[in-house]
Amino acid sequence: MSFDVSTPLFFFRHGETFYNAEGRIQGQLDTPLSPLGREQALEVGRLLRPTLKAEGLTGEQADWFASPLSRASETMTLARREMGLPQDAFTRDKRLMELNFGAWQDMTWPEISNRDPGAVAARKSDFWNFRPPQGESYADLAARVASFLDGLTGPTVVAAHGGVARALMALIGGVRPGETRGMPVHQGRLLVFSGGRGRWI
Repeated sequence: MSFDVSTPLFFFRHGETFYNAEGRIQGQLDTPLSPLGREQALEVGRLLRPTLKAEGLTGEQADWFASPLSRASETMTLARREMGLPQDAFTRDKRLMELNFGAWQDMTWPEISNRDPGAVAARKSDFWNFRPPQGESYADLAARVASFLDGLTGPTVVAAHGGVARALMALIGGVRPGETRGMPVHQGRLLVFSGGRGRWI
């Protein structure tokens, strides 16, 4: 990977969805924001302006990208609107889509544990490389996120998903891949990567 880790990257996860509230796996299903999720998107916009300013940047000096899944794209739209920026002036990139959970999408973890306890155990033993049935592993996800990073040329703002945050933690945040399991990925907050580390705001 050729990405320069001294280049700041400002990441935020999409706001809450109804699936999040139910504890149901979305993966690459396209699910809408809840009312709370839209409020969290606006909160990110309020956080972004002073955070960019602290780095000596304005919104116009960064490149803006989002996952094409509507929960991430709408979060980006609302955050930019809150900042007074043209709300649709960002790029949707498929490499930023959530991990594909395959046959597990639209299910809760208790449902998966009851249906396929052996696969759940296998995932616990090798979190990074395990692939759900018809799905992809975090290693697969990290490969496409690395491809995205290699195309960046300057400060960047990204709206995406929890899985993408874990991939970024491993790629440019100084976290070992296996240690990203269970790490919280907050909604309504910023994760700033710079100098090979990530910090929450």
